[in-house]
Amino acid sequence: MTTDMTRRDLTALAATGALSGLFGHVRAAEAQPAATGSAPMRVAMLVHPDMVLLDLVGPLTVFSLLQAETHLVWKGRAAVTSDVKLPVTPTTTFSECPRDLDALFVPGGLKGSVTLMGDSEVLGFLAERGAQARYVTSVCTGSLLLGAAGLLKGYRATSHWYVRDLLPLMGAKLQTDRVVIDRNRMTGGGVTAGLDFGLTLAAALVGEETARHIQLVLEYDPQPPFDSGAPERADKTNVQDVLARRSPLIAMAKAQAEQARSRLAL
Repeated sequence: MTTDMTRRDLTALAATGALSGLFGHVRAAEAQPAATGSAPMRVAMLVHPDMVLLDLVGPLTVFSLLQAETHLVWKGRAAVTSDVKLPVTPTTTFSECPRDLDALFVPGGLKGSVTLMGDSEVLGFLAERGAQARYVTSVCTGSLLLGAAGLLKGYRATSHWYVRDLLPLMGAKLQTDRVVIDRNRMTGGGVTAGLDFGLTLAAALVGEETARHIQLVLEYDPQPPFDSGAPERADKTNVQDVLARRSPLIAMAKAQAEQARSRLAL
């Protein structure tokens, strides 16, 4: 099942009223912006080859429960293949993507991010829409793309732990929290931080009470079996093994970040 199919299924269920018991509180909160005459919530989520699917799906689940108008954006409409080999079909092209966005979102995936850090079409799209979006956001290595597009200059930001030290090369101020908010920039750490990010952004968009309801509906109550999810607490041998295995891509990311620094005249 593709991501787009999942969104259609949710919409169909909502139309029949099957979700009204669970999500009535979400709809009530969503009615608040409409009452003030503001536009419906509109989100653009970049999708790209080799992205980490979980980076996308966590926040997308939150946006779906908010019944946001969500656009999965790419250069064309052909499906892109994620890190786990599941295809995701874009719903909107760069040229078709709305300009008045409540949130512009970029998922990560080190291989895909490194490739796109030098892609002028992608960076141009992000820079243009990011200049107008209410929130400019990412999870995991997606912040490398925001940085390469010049969208993190002077902002506090984070990324996956093994590349977050590259952000200052592109003008960002590194902060290592799981979710970092600086004015209208919101960046999340690696992969599983996507749900933390999604709930934090939901609170910013529609209020904390709605975000708390969504967290409960998702039963997001993490209790990991091991205290090994951060390099500061993980076994040093495991940390070194991860760095060794990823070292070629990390080196490429650093080279791309240095090129971005030169391009951005930093």
